[in-house]
Amino acid sequence: MAADKVDPIHQFHIIKLIPIKIGSYDVSFTNSALFMVATVIVAAAFLYLTTSSRSLVPGRLQSVSEMAYEFVGNMLRDAAGTQGMRFFPLVFSLFMFVLVANLLGLIPYFFTITSHIIVTFGLAILVIGTVIVYGFMKHGLGFLKLFVPHGVPIYLMPLVVAIEVISFVSRPVSLSVRLFANMLAGHITLKVFSGFVVSLSALGAVGIAGSVLPLAMAVALTALELLVAFLQAYVFAVLTCMYLNDALHPSH
Repeated sequence: MAADKVDPIHQFHIIKLIPIKIGSYDVSFTNSALFMVATVIVAAAFLYLTTSSRSLVPGRLQSVSEMAYEFVGNMLRDAAGTQGMRFFPLVFSLFMFVLVANLLGLIPYFFTITSHIIVTFGLAILVIGTVIVYGFMKHGLGFLKLFVPHGVPIYLMPLVVAIEVISFVSRPVSLSVRLFANMLAGHITLKVFSGFVVSLSALGAVGIAGSVLPLAMAVALTALELLVAFLQAYVFAVLTCMYLNDALHPSH
């Protein structure tokens, strides 16, 4: 147990809370599933409670909700035009989910669901799947123009098309790995410096004096992780907007 407290990887372990098996499939309710549910509840409750009794002069919490709404709306309009607003519920939901999940992960002893590649990859597949389905529904085979840039000489077309296809296929990988890697690395680094503080403090007065620098680093990293939580939610949302623009306007 003592080793678990200082092991920086232990915080990412999946723990079965309610074992459930359906045939040969393990569908147990885990700590990851619990914090996904908690993320949805916290985000929905915050938005509902801050907007249920709206006033002409908004309070602080209502202002936060309205700022988030306008922030995502402006981002979507800038990236995909006014037509992109039909995807606003999707983009806003993804932004709030990633943001709240990142913030909950900063609370001690809580679980960071965005530090698991399967979660971020699932969100990325949702985005790319929406792009593909809507693109073919709206444009038919014309959606394939996405892979054929204008003005490319015919003799270079096979190479350019291959590059465009590879670029498109790699989108869910880059979208998911960016979020996963940043949250994983940040939490591991924070755990390591916090472990230094605990270990040095156990050595007496000299250790306590030596733990000042790791403590200062841990505080600074906590502030940085707070910034990263917002930044990664923004990056995920803005890239989603850019990809959705391809479904609306596949021609380069």
